[in-house]
Amino acid sequence: MRRLRRIRLRQPLTACLATDGPTVRPVWFLWEDGAFWVLTGPWTRLFERVRSDPEVALVVNECDLRTGRVQQVTARGQAELVPFDVPRGRRKLVRYLGEDEALWDDRFVRYLYDDPSERGTTWLRLRPVSLSSQDLGYTAVPS
Repeated sequence: MRRLRRIRLRQPLTACLATDGPTVRPVWFLWEDGAFWVLTGPWTRLFERVRSDPEVALVVNECDLRTGRVQQVTARGQAELVPFDVPRGRRKLVRYLGEDEALWDDRFVRYLYDDPSERGTTWLRLRPVSLSSQDLGYTAVPS
C-alpha cells in the first residue's frame, strides 16, 4: 500500500478537496514532506472555509477506462493555512505546467511571483492523520 501511495502521489494528478458542507473542488497539489500542499488565497471560498473549519478530506483518483487502471489515495485531517514560498510553489506548478515558465499562462506566473502580502497567496497544508490507498482496477475488455 505504501508503494502505491508513493507512486500515485508523485504524479501530477488532480485531487478533490472537501471542506465542511457539500463542497468539493478539484485542486492541483504537491505531495512533499509528508503533506499535501495546495495553493489558495483570500480570493477563494476554500480559504474562508478552511479558516472557519479546518477539517478536510482529499481524494487523488486515477481512472483509465482503456486499461482498467483505477487507483485512489484518500487523506483526512486538519488543514493549515501557512505562508507561501516561491521554491515550493514552483515545484508544484512545474508538475502540471512543465519547466518552461515562458509557456505558462500569465495567471500562474502571477500566483508564483506576486508579493504574497499584497495578493494573499497562501499554502493550504494537509498533514494527513489518515492516509489510505486502494487499487480498484479491473481487467479491461478490448473495444
